[in-house]
Amino acid sequence: MNVFSKHETRRRLLRGAPDADLLATLVGQWFQSPQGEAVFNAEKEIVDPILSRLFGYHILQIGCNEEFSLIKDSPVGHKILFAPSWRPGSTHPVANNEELPLATDSIDVVVVHHALDFTEDSHRLLREATRVLRPGGHMLILGFNPLSPWGIWKLFKRRTHIPWRARFLSKRRLSDWLQLLNLHIDAIHHGLHFMPLNFGRILRHAGRMEKFGCRLGSPLGGAYVFVCVKQVVTITPIIPRWRPLRTRASVIPAAENARVKIH
Repeated sequence: MNVFSKHETRRRLLRGAPDADLLATLVGQWFQSPQGEAVFNAEKEIVDPILSRLFGYHILQIGCNEEFSLIKDSPVGHKILFAPSWRPGSTHPVANNEELPLATDSIDVVVVHHALDFTEDSHRLLREATRVLRPGGHMLILGFNPLSPWGIWKLFKRRTHIPWRARFLSKRRLSDWLQLLNLHIDAIHHGLHFMPLNFGRILRHAGRMEKFGCRLGSPLGGAYVFVCVKQVVTITPIIPRWRPLRTRASVIPAAENARVKIH
């Protein structure tokens, strides 16, 4: 993984949205922090049981850093994670999340891991993820929930840091997009029920708070997981409506019109 100097990182952040390579570094560094590790573990606890029930030939994870995989324990054999750029020693193929080098309708399961939160064009990325998903295939979308303590905390944090520079898309907005793309929502799960504080003493109890929040089914978790199915567009055949031919009343069948002359 590329590691930028603090001066270079600050200079590139001040120019606006980071490029994919810098973003991957920032997200990777955050996932290695106590807070990021707690977030990743909580999300994996939600995703693992769902993925264990989904089968197929190909599974794709679209995220910001390929080193942190939510799909490694999936029963699907061929697992695909793209890197934003080439790195020494990396075995992952390189691709842009918004221009995937995959055939249309070719992937059985797609997991979008906070990629919508960290792109400048979330709708474009979602369209691309839908394009490669086969009809009847499943898509899992993980995003930060603005209607949560994490969303409120974001208002008071510097937007240059992860995860507070994320977009925090609302569930209603995402639901509208999914409907337009013909993706049926099967279920919505919530996670990150612990407070968004980066203190080791508090994070040690994150697992316990997470289980309690999940047991209550609280919709106020800091992250949501949408489980969607790409609907099959059925083609209805057009059957011509032929009108029956009506026999004219003035026409008498030949058999009835025949006369037999008896001598």
